[in-house]
Amino acid sequence: MQEWTIAEMGEKMASGQLTARQLAEMYLGRIAMLDEGEAGVNAVIELNPDALALAETLDAEREAGKIRGPLHGIPVLIKDNIDTFDRMTTTAGSLALEGSVALQDASLVGRLREAGALILGKTNLSEWANFRGKRSTSGWSSRGGLTRNPYALDRSACGSSSGSAAAVAANLCAAAIGTETDGSIICPAQTNGIVGIKPTVGLVSRTGVIPIAHSQDTAGPMARTLADAAIMLGVLAGVDETDAATLDVGRSANDDYTQFLDPDGLKGARIGVARSLFGTDQRVLKLIESGLETMKSLGAELIDVELASSDTFGKSELEVLLYEFKADLNAYLANRERMAKVHSLEDVIKFNQDNCARVLPYFGHERMEAAQEKGPLTSKRYLNALAKNHRLSREEGIDAVMKEHKLDAIVCPSGGPAWMIDLVNGDGIRSWDVDSFSYAAVAGYPHITVPAGYIFGLPVGISFFGGAWQEPTLIRLAYAFEQATQVRVPPKFLSTADLTV
Repeated sequence: MQEWTIAEMGEKMASGQLTARQLAEMYLGRIAMLDEGEAGVNAVIELNPDALALAETLDAEREAGKIRGPLHGIPVLIKDNIDTFDRMTTTAGSLALEGSVALQDASLVGRLREAGALILGKTNLSEWANFRGKRSTSGWSSRGGLTRNPYALDRSACGSSSGSAAAVAANLCAAAIGTETDGSIICPAQTNGIVGIKPTVGLVSRTGVIPIAHSQDTAGPMARTLADAAIMLGVLAGVDETDAATLDVGRSANDDYTQFLDPDGLKGARIGVARSLFGTDQRVLKLIESGLETMKSLGAELIDVELASSDTFGKSELEVLLYEFKADLNAYLANRERMAKVHSLEDVIKFNQDNCARVLPYFGHERMEAAQEKGPLTSKRYLNALAKNHRLSREEGIDAVMKEHKLDAIVCPSGGPAWMIDLVNGDGIRSWDVDSFSYAAVAGYPHITVPAGYIFGLPVGISFFGGAWQEPTLIRLAYAFEQATQVRVPPKFLSTADLTV
């Protein structure tokens, strides 16, 4: 099955070469073969039992002349921390929420359905979006097991949106939805060789998404091309009265981000090169320097800029996440009283303890325990930490650098090659020290990663990030880079021993 784009699938359905049902059947067959079968990517945690019936309904609408938009009949996968009002469950990969069925769609899922997208199923993730234990293994959940990287099946798919990224890379869907608090879209996207867009907090509603922290949480699209990601973003973005962040007066609303897909988008652009975030892996540095030369050849002006290590706000970030996790998760679970067997963070901790053989076999839940000890969001300690985060990441960080140098964006590597899976030691063995995620995450600002190259057949991405609501600019710049380089190649489902230079 070819890696068709969303536009190509739409054209095939419009011309009668393909129906939504046939397309869904093709993807379901691929999932059976590569996700559940011999390759064992294990990206999909649950399939929608009504997928084919829904596809037939969308086909009937098309025959009747009702075309909802470019996503009409397009199969997508949704991360399993996003509510769907159907026969699927929403569990964040946790056995504590096993069997829990939402009473309504998450707002973003409603927007996808209204646009004609076919929700094919749910993707696995790092349990509780990787906010459970200190020594976690990305892509593992007690309910879903371990998601593997399709480029090398014994290597990490990163997390927490590991299943969404691996599914897109393995061509198990047209596109997928991930979520991020700090790196959970960007890291798996770059590690699996795809495009990921982490929007400005407030561009996409979080209502119906199992939370970590409202000051940083956002959902976003993951796709094989920036054009596909832009189509998805245009559907996801929108004001939602139930999510106050989407009511921000500075919000820039678009329902069509494809208008910013300009192959000449780097011409005349001022790009800040944040070498202090590059890390020390010479192989990564060589790839990124090549990418920078491409940007220069496309007419961009490159300016070296200085950003302090995100370690300067690392402790205060964790403090904020712990406070907000307790408050936000308790609020979410309180609204699921009739659906779940746990109704608070305290209940989750007790469930984990009572079922430790199944839930805690590889690592613990220290983050949860620490969060449970925190007070209310009126606590001075929390408010001071949040103010520090925003001051260092925004006013004295991204905003200051962008303003001083009159930049369109800041670039750095998105990460390095995927590390070996190690359930004993967890992700602490990660082999690269790129510092790409936290500035945009803590600031709540947009961040895009696109493929930049490969190291021994393992993908490496390049990041574009900037100020609040600057998705149009970042899409323009990243698209120009993507179109000029065209480096992405599909995975071959190898092992590390089979990789070549």
